[in-house]
Amino acid sequence: MPIVRTAVKSGTSPDLKQKIAMAIHTALVDSIGMPADELFNLVQEYDPADFFYSRTFNGISRSDSLVLVEITMRRGRSDAMKTALYAAIASTLAKDARISPKDVFIFMHENDYSDWSVGNGSFAMKIVQQPGSDG
Repeated sequence: MPIVRTAVKSGTSPDLKQKIAMAIHTALVDSIGMPADELFNLVQEYDPADFFYSRTFNGISRSDSLVLVEITMRRGRSDAMKTALYAAIASTLAKDARISPKDVFIFMHENDYSDWSVGNGSFAMKIVQQPGSDG
């Protein structure tokens, strides 16, 4: 289960925030097989006066509207899967939210089931992708 934090420039409309979150989710589902109900994306705004970044790092020309995507998920995806995921996020954001791939900066944190509790205070290692009950 991934948890995603997405930073967007202040003033981004609620509609565009939703499109961005859903584009990232679609890419996760389509490229690495995340279950469709594993949607957890905290979209936060940054003030341009508080976020300093290179507009030319690694030879890529970025605009003033960088979208920063931080993904935390369970360890175990291959480099090929991550490569496919990053490409899918950039292309889906371009298609669904009209975000230039040049303005998409992605990084990932990986951890293990023992680092999660996904509800009811249950240790995720104990439930390992088993549907729980609400009771």
